[in-house]
Amino acid sequence: MLNNASARAFAARFVDPVAKLMLRFGISPDVVTLVGTVATCAAALICFPQQRWFLGALLIAVFVSFDLLDGTMARMSGRSGPWGAFLDSTLDRVADGAIFGGMLLAFASIGDLRTASAALACLVGGAVVSYAKARAESIDVDCNVGIAERAERVMLALGAAALYGLGVPYVLPVALWILAVLSWVTVGQRIVHVRGVLRDRSASASAVEGDDEHS
Repeated sequence: MLNNASARAFAARFVDPVAKLMLRFGISPDVVTLVGTVATCAAALICFPQQRWFLGALLIAVFVSFDLLDGTMARMSGRSGPWGAFLDSTLDRVADGAIFGGMLLAFASIGDLRTASAALACLVGGAVVSYAKARAESIDVDCNVGIAERAERVMLALGAAALYGLGVPYVLPVALWILAVLSWVTVGQRIVHVRGVLRDRSASASAVEGDDEHS
């Protein structure tokens, strides 16, 4: 969730002791991942449709921090590996869907279809951003590019929801439209990136074949 090294170091001061305590009680990192996801989905799908924006954002922010906790626990216990990465990434998509799905339901229920459409664009766009990266990696192309990674999208959405719940008008609808645009721009950036990498590979392969024919 935190991509910045200094931010991770700061968070580690609080996360590491909790991780050690939970491991001491025999709690698995996978259990923490699952509990964090279920709790995030519950908070988003219960609080947001009830227009309880600040409470929902606060609870989700707490539960999203489990994303740091489970990784720290896995590292400390020597359980880091492809299974944990797969489970974490998959359940992150579930949590994101619940967050923006909850916002979609909230605005649709009060007849604000424009903002509901923005939430839908965020939901679908976020899924496609993640799929584009996964599909690129399946053809051996690194695809860590784009203007809006998951961490930025979630933090902006939750921050706007909290302010909206405190009575700041328009902040969440505006944030959702901005996120929708950024998400789809990121999709485009990843498509262009992968196309460029594959084109360069094809050109290099053709050059090597040409050299072999002339040798």
